[in-house]
Amino acid sequence: MDNKECIFDGLLHPEPLVVVISGPSGVGKDAVLQVLRQKHLPFHIVVTATTRPPRPGEQDGVDYFFTSRASFETMIANDELIEHAWVYQDYKGIPKQQVRQAIASGKDVILRLDVQGAARVRAICPEAVLIFLMPEDEDEWMLRLKGRASETEASLRLRMETARQEVARIGEFDYIVVNSHGKLEQAVEDILNIIDVEHHRATPRKATLL
Repeated sequence: MDNKECIFDGLLHPEPLVVVISGPSGVGKDAVLQVLRQKHLPFHIVVTATTRPPRPGEQDGVDYFFTSRASFETMIANDELIEHAWVYQDYKGIPKQQVRQAIASGKDVILRLDVQGAARVRAICPEAVLIFLMPEDEDEWMLRLKGRASETEASLRLRMETARQEVARIGEFDYIVVNSHGKLEQAVEDILNIIDVEHHRATPRKATLL
């Protein structure tokens, strides 16, 4: 009887997932996370540390942990980050302790990362679910970047070239979700459906950090 209860408990209370939402800059990763937060679902949304300055409306500790380059380099030296990268002249990275605590809480863990970061997480957490978020087409994506009013022509060219390199690595991901203009809720719904499907796997993923 006890063994049966143990089996059914495992089926009815699945292991927490580590879900990575990635894709090129300007594709809408931040907007997707904002909608997920508003739904108040039982997720832990990991906050990335970065050395770039906050954009208008961004909050420290909510959108990112904004820190100095010196502080970030100290975290690197102390091996306090799961992954970090030098992206568009700034550091971005994920604190280890935050992710370990999130997995231990039993909640699904959601990370927003660039493609380099997603590859690093797959290396140290092979059971992570990797989702590639992409725009409907290149013209739409360029309009989004220009709409930020924070990009120079040089930075736009750099982001475009980087995006082409990132799309070439799409085979490293488990799922693709299109974030079309004006259809953000649909993209979020697609992501929630992926998470639901993963929780219904006959052989569940077990997320651990190597």
